[in-house]
Amino acid sequence: MTALYLERFMNYGLTAQELRSGKPIIGIAQSGSDLTPCNRIHLELSQRIREGIRDAGGIPMEFPTHPIFENCRRPTAALDRNLAYLGLVEILNGYPIDAVVVTTGCDKTTPAGIMAASTVDVPAITLSGGPMLDGWHEGELVGSGTVIWRSRRLLGAGEIDEEEFLRRATDSAPSAGHCNTMGTASTMNAVAEALGMCLPGNAAIPAPYRERAQMAYETGRRIVDMAYEDLRPSQILTRDAFLNAIRTVSAIGGSTNAQPHIVAMARHAGVELTPSDWTEYGYEIPLLANVQPAGKFLSERFHRAGGVPSVMWELLQAGKLSGGALTCTGRSQADNLAGRESSDREVVRPYGEPLMTHGGFLVLSGNLFDFAIMKTSVISDDFRARYLSTRGSEGVFDVRAIVFDGSDDYHHRINDPALQIDEHCILVIRSSGPIGWPGSAEVVNMQPPDALLKRGITSLPTLGDGRQSGTSDSPSILNASPESAAGGGLAWLRTGDIIRIDLNKGRCDALVDEQEIERRRGEGLPEIPQSNTPWEELYRQMTGQLADGAVLDFTVKYRGTSRKVPRHNH
Repeated sequence: MTALYLERFMNYGLTAQELRSGKPIIGIAQSGSDLTPCNRIHLELSQRIREGIRDAGGIPMEFPTHPIFENCRRPTAALDRNLAYLGLVEILNGYPIDAVVVTTGCDKTTPAGIMAASTVDVPAITLSGGPMLDGWHEGELVGSGTVIWRSRRLLGAGEIDEEEFLRRATDSAPSAGHCNTMGTASTMNAVAEALGMCLPGNAAIPAPYRERAQMAYETGRRIVDMAYEDLRPSQILTRDAFLNAIRTVSAIGGSTNAQPHIVAMARHAGVELTPSDWTEYGYEIPLLANVQPAGKFLSERFHRAGGVPSVMWELLQAGKLSGGALTCTGRSQADNLAGRESSDREVVRPYGEPLMTHGGFLVLSGNLFDFAIMKTSVISDDFRARYLSTRGSEGVFDVRAIVFDGSDDYHHRINDPALQIDEHCILVIRSSGPIGWPGSAEVVNMQPPDALLKRGITSLPTLGDGRQSGTSDSPSILNASPESAAGGGLAWLRTGDIIRIDLNKGRCDALVDEQEIERRRGEGLPEIPQSNTPWEELYRQMTGQLADGAVLDFTVKYRGTSRKVPRHNH
């Protein structure tokens, strides 16, 4: 076996002395490629990771991971998180790797890597590629993703043409890196920091900054020490760590996609999170980060203001963070956060002077679903005045449902005058969850019909069993579970039904009597497209609902696989 290992690993220049030195073999899980522009910076950063590993006494070995790119993956990149997880588990389990640097960036690369690290439980650390530089268009900040949704409304209202739409979109992405807003990419890298799975300050450093390459070097050095210390994810990913992540997501105005990803990582770590945890530990956390889409600024300014550590410092001072949680530095969160107070109070607000008093997700249930969430930090003054401020019933409103079966149906019919859509309607999209799409699509942040946009009504209540982009500023009710394709209540909902939403009680109910509901259930489920690839079919068979993290349910029983050395092939 020694001969077999040495013979082929030496054929590109490694020496027998290196491979037999007893130094730890450190994997670099390379997520960058031409197919993943958000993570492509890692093709350059990996050299600095290597140098850090070498200088600390390790032997680096770089390998590719399954590409994940949110914008262009069809039918949705949500299919890829679980697939990338499976691939990374097999690599870490099957090859002689003592510890790993997981390179992250685009939305699902972070949870995929941390899920795999939990399953195998070798020492692991994440390194973000960092966000793009701030985008500017005619002297105005334009945030990636967020500018798309805002410009889409202007286009529908006839205020800009398609060429101006494209100019705004391209101006929002001026450099290498992932989204420069607090979309899912920035949110999930902030989550890694809150969990203690990366070095402090890692999440928000822009990709082109010199500090990004310096962080890559220090990450390479640190993972070697972690290998010698045998510091594993199972020691870091505790319930306290996940509650810290929920609180941090609330304080930064993070993406609604954080909910299924955090639950997925927790399940793979053997940590139980319940729907009530989002309410108990996150909902009342104030919004502290003034970053788009919930705020004004973008990632460069957020980094210079202190980034994620400065927000976590505020939470720690307010007694809202578990400071004793162990991190990949070998020290506690409290130790890591010492001296991290922000000096830019326009961007990172003091805990007692927030942008919004409640910044977390509101968990809802009702006869349409058992679980859904609403991002409260993006409820605009206009939306609040129109729907949540009726005297005597504040926080409660009734709306008429307009039901669409997937995004094609929405695009074809949203401007149909026969639907008579007005400001008293709610746009509902179904067949968009893990089974229905498949994979769960970012389609719930639907815009009103053009006729309403031209009247200045830029948002309607929206509801769906899919997801929405983390860069969206829409206060949708989404991630509804069970989805319509699994028999959830959206399957029997009909256009014209009245839905009552009570944010005070966390309820969302269609005002339809039980006999009529049972009659509709007998009509069967809405039609969904057939699987188009083998993985789509397998994904549909094995994946659970968004409320439970949309994981491959059979995989969560596998933890600590590195404790058993696999059988050799010869």
